[in-house]
Amino acid sequence: MFGVVLLVFGVLFAGCFSRMVSMPGTSYAGPAVAADAALEASLKADVTQLAVGFGERNLDNAPDALERTATWLSERLTRLGYVVKEEPYKVGERTVKNLIVEKVGTSRPTELIVIGAHYDTAHGTPGADDNGSGVAAGLALAAYVMKQAPARTVRFVFFTNEEPPWFRHASMGSEVNAKATRARGDDVKAMLSLETMGYFTDEANTQHYPWPFSIAYPSTGNFIAFVADTESRDLARECVRVFREKAKVPSEGASIPASVQGVDWSDHGPFWRQGYRALMVTDTAPNRNPHYHEATDLPDRVDFRRLALTTEGLFGVVDALAN
Repeated sequence: MFGVVLLVFGVLFAGCFSRMVSMPGTSYAGPAVAADAALEASLKADVTQLAVGFGERNLDNAPDALERTATWLSERLTRLGYVVKEEPYKVGERTVKNLIVEKVGTSRPTELIVIGAHYDTAHGTPGADDNGSGVAAGLALAAYVMKQAPARTVRFVFFTNEEPPWFRHASMGSEVNAKATRARGDDVKAMLSLETMGYFTDEANTQHYPWPFSIAYPSTGNFIAFVADTESRDLARECVRVFREKAKVPSEGASIPASVQGVDWSDHGPFWRQGYRALMVTDTAPNRNPHYHEATDLPDRVDFRRLALTTEGLFGVVDALAN
C-alpha cells in the first residue's frame, strides 16, 4: 500500500513539475552571433552612466544620486518623445517617485502592457547588473515602442525603492504603483519586470537553483529566464514562445508557485498581489552572478552583447503582447 501511495505521489509530482517547467519552442543553441552594434553601444552607455556616473543610488545612503538618476531618466524619456508622469510619494520626510510614460494604443488603448524596471540599488553597490541592465533595456524598449503603432497601450514604469529595506514594504515603488493601478481599475493584460539581465557565463556549474529545479534546467549560466507564478503560466509560455522565435540567446521559462523562495524577488510581485498576470525577465541574479549586491557589480561584469541580443528578442515579445 505504501508503495502505491509513493507511486501516486510521484506521478502527481511529475505532472505538476512538468507543468511548471514546460515551455514552447526550443532554446537557442546556435553559434554566438553579433548584436546590433548601435543597440549594444547604447546599453553600455546607459549602464555605465547609472553605475559609474551616478553609482550607488538609494534613499538611505545616496538620496541625491537617486534623485539625479530620476532626473536623468525623465530627460531621456522626454527626448524619446514621451510625456513623463511622476508618481511621487512620501517615505518619512523624503519624497521619492516612480516615473511613468505611455505609448497609447491605436485600437485597444484601454488595454495595457506594463514594462517595469527599478532604478535604485542595494546598499554599497553601484548596480550595473542590478538593475542598470534592466533600466537600460527598458529605455531601449521605450525607444523601440515609440516608433511603433501598438494596438494596446504600452506603459513603461521606472520604479524606485525596490531594494531592501523597502522590498515587500508599503514604500516599495512597484507596490505603490500596482496598488494605484488596481485602484484605478486599469486593465493590465501583462506586466514584465526587467530585473538584473546582464550577467552571462559559459563556464560549467555556474547556474544554481532551489530544489528541484536543477533537474530541469541547465547548469551553465548562459541563458535569460522568464519567471512567472502559476497564475501567469499562459503569459510565460507566450513570452518564451515568441522570444525563442526571435532571439539568438538561450532562454528558459517557468511558472512556479509564488511561495518558492526568489520567485517574487522584483517588481512583478506587487502586480501578482493585485491580481495581474506578470513575470520577471532575469539572469537569475544571486543564483548566478557572484557580484550580486556587491561593490563589484560594475559595467565590466556585464555581457553587453548578450544583453543586446536579449533586448532584441524582447522587441518581438512586446510586439506580440501589444498587438
